[in-house]
Amino acid sequence: MASLKKIGKKLLAKPGKLYRRHIRKDAFTREVERWFADRGDETLRLDYPDLAKDSVVFDLGGYVGDFAADINGKYGCKVYLFEPHPVFFQKCVERFRDNSQIVPLNYGVSDVDGFFELSDSVDGSSFLNGEHDGKQTVRCEVRAVARVVRDLGVEQIDLMKINIEGGEFPLLEYMAQHDMLAMTRDYQIQFHKFIKDAKLRRDAIVDALSKTHDRTWCYTFVWENWKRK
Repeated sequence: MASLKKIGKKLLAKPGKLYRRHIRKDAFTREVERWFADRGDETLRLDYPDLAKDSVVFDLGGYVGDFAADINGKYGCKVYLFEPHPVFFQKCVERFRDNSQIVPLNYGVSDVDGFFELSDSVDGSSFLNGEHDGKQTVRCEVRAVARVVRDLGVEQIDLMKINIEGGEFPLLEYMAQHDMLAMTRDYQIQFHKFIKDAKLRRDAIVDALSKTHDRTWCYTFVWENWKRK
């Protein structure tokens, strides 16, 4: 009885997160738990048997290069790693110095060209997260996706992994509006909830993707994959 009372006091003291976790569990929490229970990072995110040495992968939000290293190590594919944060970019340059198949690029991919203040929040750095207001920032570059593929001479992308802390919305909306979605065979996307109207905007992107791709797996607002029809 004493332990139950103690748990009850904790729940009353911190009703938000503890209530969601122990009593109700919101949909996002359930999806996160399902993702980790299925070991999605070790299985689904690296399960692309169509990739080969001549395949092209875009790693948007490369951070320190773990995904690029894993996908290249498994399939030998060419990986363009986009990381606008100068510190993380330099770590990737040093990490892949002897691997010509992984190409770190010190800019992000977006719907427009420009320079922005990026919140300096380790692997959660973001141009768009309002919760990061007041945090230290670094000046970073983004380039429009149409310019990026033109400059790199890329006609087809075999896999585009997108984890860009809210930037996925304007990027994918732009690609949908300009009939660019079909140039990528597989999209591995992490949508973020902190963006205003995130659910409505995700729903619209899902509708657009559904015209050219089939969703092969989905953990809502955690990770999902779309494969070209």
